[in-house]
Amino acid sequence: MKLIIQIPCYNEEETLPVTLSELPKSVPGVDRVETLIIDDGSADETSRVAREHGVDHVLAFRAHRGLAAAFSAGIMESLRLGADIIVNTDADNQYRASDIPALIRPILEGQADVVVGDRRNGRNRDFSFLKRWLQKYGSALVCFLSGIRIPDTTSGFRAFSREAALRMNILTDYSYTLESLIQLGHMKFNILSVPVGVNRPLRRSKLMKNSVAYLASQAGTIIRVYTIYRPLRTFFILGALFALPGVLALARYVAHLAAGRGGEHVHGLILSAVFLVSGALICVFGLVADLVGGLRKLTENALFRLKKLELEEAAERDRPDKGRPC
Repeated sequence: MKLIIQIPCYNEEETLPVTLSELPKSVPGVDRVETLIIDDGSADETSRVAREHGVDHVLAFRAHRGLAAAFSAGIMESLRLGADIIVNTDADNQYRASDIPALIRPILEGQADVVVGDRRNGRNRDFSFLKRWLQKYGSALVCFLSGIRIPDTTSGFRAFSREAALRMNILTDYSYTLESLIQLGHMKFNILSVPVGVNRPLRRSKLMKNSVAYLASQAGTIIRVYTIYRPLRTFFILGALFALPGVLALARYVAHLAAGRGGEHVHGLILSAVFLVSGALICVFGLVADLVGGLRKLTENALFRLKKLELEEAAERDRPDKGRPC
């Protein structure tokens, strides 16, 4: 059983040594613990610092691609390296590494495919009132949309089984936290949460420049991902919202027509037709999107099989006894 702890990094030469020093060298139930650094095109000496501190693997980008790309690349590299469990954590030492055994325990015991560390944001003194409010109600919205029960959906401290990691396909550029949960929840993976401790921040968040930008980015991610995985429901709800004013306008016109004043309110009939046709077209778009969703599922299965084949071929090439006579 191999555990790989992956850490996406962008200009983290100052905070990375502290983070690495806290990582466990061994974990109960795991035979081998390795560390992978994903250097997201850092302009500083992040990769050099990682190697100097004994990191097992370093994956470096030539240019800055963003957190979601670094996370996805780390997942694939971890799988290629033979990880049975992958833990993702931040380079700023936000999460207490001593909680990694508790984080992976539900996976080791077969109770979960994904485990998310709950920072208990309501009691986090380093979070502003607005940030705590956004975290609370944003997480509730994601849980409603994905059908899971995770109190801290934006936590980057999480563990994945090999199967769940193979199934993930991150499409957004901004962050992976919400998309991965909605996606894996839709695929019916068992996702649990465990309470974890947090350390005092060593720097300001690079992802959350301000609350408005953060909210806009996360809202866009939620809408996009939910539309991908629940197209029929999304477009039918949107179509109903467009059709409702049309129904009301039509009812108003019929009332005036019954009173003998229909000719004076033809504009209401036209308005009703516009809204009703728009609602009907949106519902048709939903049917088309649902058919496309069926093709997406076939594509996801094909990608899953392709990843497995590539990883099996890579493992075969890396076998130490390859080429030896039997």
